[in-house]
Amino acid sequence: MSAKPLAIRARQHATTLSFLAPALIGIVVFFGYPLVSAVYFSFTRFDLLSAPQWVGLANYRRLADDPFLLQSVRNTLWMVAVFVPVRIVSAIGLAVLLTQLKRGAGFFRTIFFLPALAPPVAATIAFVYLLKPGTGPVDTMLAHLGIDGPLWFNSPEWAKPSLVLLGLWGIGDLMVIFLAGVLGVPTSLYEAAALDGANAWHRFRYVTIPTIRPVILFAAVTGVIYTLQYFDQAAVAGSIASGQATTGGGISQSFGFPEGSTFTYPLWLYTVGFRYHALGYANALAVALFLVAFAVTVILLRRAKAFSGEES
Repeated sequence: MSAKPLAIRARQHATTLSFLAPALIGIVVFFGYPLVSAVYFSFTRFDLLSAPQWVGLANYRRLADDPFLLQSVRNTLWMVAVFVPVRIVSAIGLAVLLTQLKRGAGFFRTIFFLPALAPPVAATIAFVYLLKPGTGPVDTMLAHLGIDGPLWFNSPEWAKPSLVLLGLWGIGDLMVIFLAGVLGVPTSLYEAAALDGANAWHRFRYVTIPTIRPVILFAAVTGVIYTLQYFDQAAVAGSIASGQATTGGGISQSFGFPEGSTFTYPLWLYTVGFRYHALGYANALAVALFLVAFAVTVILLRRAKAFSGEES
């Protein structure tokens, strides 16, 4: 009697595993194996041409003495502290605004979403051109208004804010997520708040925001992870603004232009690995980045859970 249920359960497990097999194989091949390999190579001296040599914790000790690492960490943390909140707040505001439109809402949603479809490299090249100091369309329009435009991507003070503006231009992807969240708020909650005398701001603060809190958490976690890996736009903007194309191996001599203001952590990791061929140290940088991203994600999730518990 007991053999038959066991056989049935075994068939059920086999069926389940057969459906999960493609995903599990993909996770092992494209995530598990590269992660284990990166951890292993981070303990070696490796240049891709010769066999790895075990050096223990030497690569991790080198992190403390790396002057370029500190600069890249500062720039990346600035981007996390400014880029992520500005995009979230702007996306929420835009989503709420679009829900208030009675006519043409679909048209404006399409207009705001279209920039998000542009390839990051092409969008960055276009943005550097638009913000070209003195002769770019933006500075030309500002000149007609009697305003002297800044140097944008050519200024150490304005380079990172210019990247934030680029992120706001392509905010459509995040806007769509928040739009779905805002549209999902039950109208009965707004009606009850209005009966209690709540104005528009109070309804937004005490009804909309608490209801879409899971969406905000999702946007914060994915935004932090994305910004910690901020590479394409910073690399292209620095190269184009400096007037220098990339050199052999796709490595620009002007990463971080101007004056290292756009030199993010992933740019330094890439430079270490593919310009200096110190792939062992580059893997140590990658492992450190993974650990930081994982720790930040755990902290955000726990804080959000604790905050929700207080609210309840």
